[in-house]
Amino acid sequence: PGLDWEQHYQDGDTPWDKGEASPGLVEYLERQPLTGTVLVPGCGKGHDVRAIAASGATVTGLDFAPSAISAAQQFPAVHGEQYDIANFFDLPDRFHNTFDLVFEHTCFCAIDIVMREGYVRSVTQALKPNGYFLAVFYLDPAPGRDGPPHRVSTAELDRLFGPFFNVLNDWQPTRSYPSRVGRERMRLMQLNS
Repeated sequence: PGLDWEQHYQDGDTPWDKGEASPGLVEYLERQPLTGTVLVPGCGKGHDVRAIAASGATVTGLDFAPSAISAAQQFPAVHGEQYDIANFFDLPDRFHNTFDLVFEHTCFCAIDIVMREGYVRSVTQALKPNGYFLAVFYLDPAPGRDGPPHRVSTAELDRLFGPFFNVLNDWQPTRSYPSRVGRERMRLMQLNS
């Protein structure tokens, strides 16, 4: 869906890949390791997957692009993490009601705005009852600066996720990639029972 993600990986044109896990995620995991089962949609080369696995969780990285999954599998396994090629917007039945937590980082901002309701639906499908959604959202840029492929605002997050989730915490991470300082927002949400 959307961009030809596979072609981007084959061409090595992956500016979103910073070669390391999200600094905000790493900071979070230092305070609160994740356990249970975790899904990372749009996992790319799996940097976030491996960081979460190292904290003790059982993690599945999901991506639409076979080359992304192939690249992720080239890294040494950390804690039994696994990877799967699938379309998150047509979530396979085997992933329904399966995960304690879904982690988001740069997947939401990469999809067209018209697809975002489908994204939220897939997150809710993947989670077990009362499951959690932890996200590092890349917000719109300041004027004259580069930003995410598609606009993201806190108002949109409230509108889309609000009917399904309770926000447990909302904060600006103190660690970010240099180009994103002050432009990321983290949220921990719980699926409504």
